[in-house]
Amino acid sequence: MPGSEEFVVTPYEVKGRIDYERLRELFGTQELSPELLERVRAATGGDLHPLLRRGVYYSHRDLAALLDGHAKGHPFFLYSGRGPSGPLHTSHLVPFELCRWFQERLHVPMYIQITDDEKYWARGGLTREETASWGLENLYDILALGFDPKRTHVFFDSRSIAALYPLAIRVARKIPYSTVKAVFGFEPSTNIGLVFYTALQSVPCFWPSWAEGRTVPCLIPCGIDQDPHFRVTRDIAEGLGYPKPALLHSQMIPGLLGENVMSTTGDRADNALFLNDPKAVVDRKVRNAFTGGRATVEEQRRLGATPEVCSVWALWRTRFAESEEKFREVTDGCRSGTLLCGECKSQVLERIHAFYRRHAEAREKVKEWAESTIVTTAPKPL
Repeated sequence: MPGSEEFVVTPYEVKGRIDYERLRELFGTQELSPELLERVRAATGGDLHPLLRRGVYYSHRDLAALLDGHAKGHPFFLYSGRGPSGPLHTSHLVPFELCRWFQERLHVPMYIQITDDEKYWARGGLTREETASWGLENLYDILALGFDPKRTHVFFDSRSIAALYPLAIRVARKIPYSTVKAVFGFEPSTNIGLVFYTALQSVPCFWPSWAEGRTVPCLIPCGIDQDPHFRVTRDIAEGLGYPKPALLHSQMIPGLLGENVMSTTGDRADNALFLNDPKAVVDRKVRNAFTGGRATVEEQRRLGATPEVCSVWALWRTRFAESEEKFREVTDGCRSGTLLCGECKSQVLERIHAFYRRHAEAREKVKEWAESTIVTTAPKPL
């Protein structure tokens, strides 16, 4: 993005108060319109996922074309990934929750990339052993969301390089250095691992087409900050003989401290709910979270609060309102002043603790089969 803008959104930095419509225009993506959402609902059957209904996902690239192909009987697959630098927090789950829902509704394959190499290149304070260890811990948390073991495949970069590299060679040859320098703003001091990384991140987009010897479209749910990686991927796809991946972009999830993004760099650990946070820590973080409330109870009952700026409302919006009825109840109660911040926090804490208990149980069961999902060999020589 241009440096003159009041906000910055790249795969490596997000800062400022983001104007999402302006960001969509700058990135050249398409609006996720009500008409297109209705097509998704019709294709998947039943209700839309809350992340789609509530506007957390708001932008796309070529989703309509992917749905056109699906309606004609052409299968597609899902792809998303995680760069492991520490424990997952709740906003990290957003792309994977939507992927799990698509997989459950449409029985499509899911490809997950654990980029332990990229995090080592990007984060100077992490060792190779740390990124690999966190990669496995993160994978357990992702799979515990309910992915189908028979339809889920994992590229764990440092362990899957034999599977990835034959195709990465072809991808890398199509990407000039001038492109990655322009897209990511790399400085002369940038290590060459990060320069090469876009080639590796592109491979899963094409891997099923390569493996099966036929065109298999790809859908990538991700934060809109990851779009630059896949703009490069889309630019080279046709030259390699593969379809351009379609994307669904989510907004960034606000942090508990009132920041625009649930980032935890530096001393900002209280800005997020980590999945390994003890119960007392979760309680403290939520009780101290930034809200859209008024200065006094009397003023809030009289004037109401502002849910859209509240980090607790963001928790309800993205995960913890189990139904639209509950989400409306919380939103309307906040706006009218009938639901005070303390009670709202108590209610969401009950749901957070219940989710953590269920997730911990599912995570233990996942450990029995997680290794079986890791892809270690290429399907065929190039």
